[in-house]
Amino acid sequence: MRYLARSAAGRPVVGDDGGFVPLSAAYPDAGSVRDALAHATDGLRGVDSLPAARTAWEAESFGPFLGDPGKLFGIGLNYADHAADLSEAPPDEPASFFKPATAATGPGGPVRLPPTAESERVTAEAELAVVVGRTCRNVDESEVDDVIAGFAPVIDMTAEDVLQRNPRFLTRAKSYDTFLVLGPRLAVPEPDADDSLDDVEVRTVVNDTVESRNTVANMHFSPRELVAFHSRVMTLEPGDVISTGTPGAHPVEPGDSVRAEVDRVGSVSADVVR
Repeated sequence: MRYLARSAAGRPVVGDDGGFVPLSAAYPDAGSVRDALAHATDGLRGVDSLPAARTAWEAESFGPFLGDPGKLFGIGLNYADHAADLSEAPPDEPASFFKPATAATGPGGPVRLPPTAESERVTAEAELAVVVGRTCRNVDESEVDDVIAGFAPVIDMTAEDVLQRNPRFLTRAKSYDTFLVLGPRLAVPEPDADDSLDDVEVRTVVNDTVESRNTVANMHFSPRELVAFHSRVMTLEPGDVISTGTPGAHPVEPGDSVRAEVDRVGSVSADVVR
């Protein structure tokens, strides 16, 4: 994989598993990660060929890979096991919803729980997110790789007791500030890589205990299907993020630490506070 990222101070970089260089070394016309997303759809330039010294990832602190995300989609009940856990039948079509941009936060969080008067049961959910790199409409699934910039780990949060009171409260249950933790790096497949992601495992980890896990192959709708489907509903734009559903949610309390782990893509963690 190659990566796009932003330092905690907002400086955009491009890199690989061995480290990173300033984004401007690869794309002088790109002043931000969002500017580079269209380049990512074709595969990023190799770091070894760039006129800049490589820096180790550990030498820098990183914020969310996008400082200005576009539309934020969530997908419900996209793993059969998760639907069964909730005693719900899997939907025949993607069960999608929106989260506001103000719900997004970055690595470390913290995730801030709402007052107990509003919600006493909040769950954390690890997910694989797919990020759009080009403006598109009515994309065929066979051509969807031409508009995908890459993939990232995210933590989705739900005020579950709010949702249980009435399913029409979904937007509120999902939209509290900090209720979507974006990972530190956007993973971009190597140019011409045949990467189905089917064997990628997604894990929800709370306080270093794996609470749920499943593989992308067990999704009802694959990441590529989700991009194609939503492009038939609306115009997708660079920086739109589709969280593809969770293998399982776990309740969290102040003092907990939550982590989303996605094989070959990366991980992101956040502390929980009230």
